[in-house]
Amino acid sequence: MELGQTLQRVADAKFVLYRRRLHPELFHIHESKHLERPAYSADIWVMGLSHAVTVQADSRCITEATTDDLEVLPQNGLVTSFQFRGERDHVEDFDDGMKYILSTQVERMTQNLFHASHRDLMRYASTRGLLVRFTEWAQGDELVPFTFIDYEARDRELHVQSFHVFPADYTILKTQSIVEIGRVPAPGRPAKPVNGHGRHN
Repeated sequence: MELGQTLQRVADAKFVLYRRRLHPELFHIHESKHLERPAYSADIWVMGLSHAVTVQADSRCITEATTDDLEVLPQNGLVTSFQFRGERDHVEDFDDGMKYILSTQVERMTQNLFHASHRDLMRYASTRGLLVRFTEWAQGDELVPFTFIDYEARDRELHVQSFHVFPADYTILKTQSIVEIGRVPAPGRPAKPVNGHGRHN
């Protein structure tokens, strides 16, 4: 089954980072956005209460994704993966001039605070970015689960914020990432070492 066809649980949500593209056939993509800038191109996919962002600069590529099933994703090109818990930061500084910066937060709320946050975020999201509502996954009188992706495509940076909203758990999963498109190091110049483990808290 393609990822994104059924309702995900926030407790199962995981983060993955690749130095490659992921095949769209792996996912049920509900909505997508393609961006073009002189220094790079980018694709944003919404797969239910998860997402993927791919940034391509010539032969260089970075893909971030949230998923509830690592087993169906390839190991080739995988840089790092982790379970979403609380707050976390992560940085990867690659030797080909690209840099990736990530902050994540799993925010669990009281019912009243969640209802107010759901209303405010839905109102804000209706005017910008990608907003995908999943009315078919709402249970009873529950609020509608949704994913909102906000982005800013600068000349040599892509900024992406994602909000995955889980009403059954009164929880919002948030990610904020920046992909910096540095210039390729000149031949003969010592390359910056790859930070394979990243930095995280």
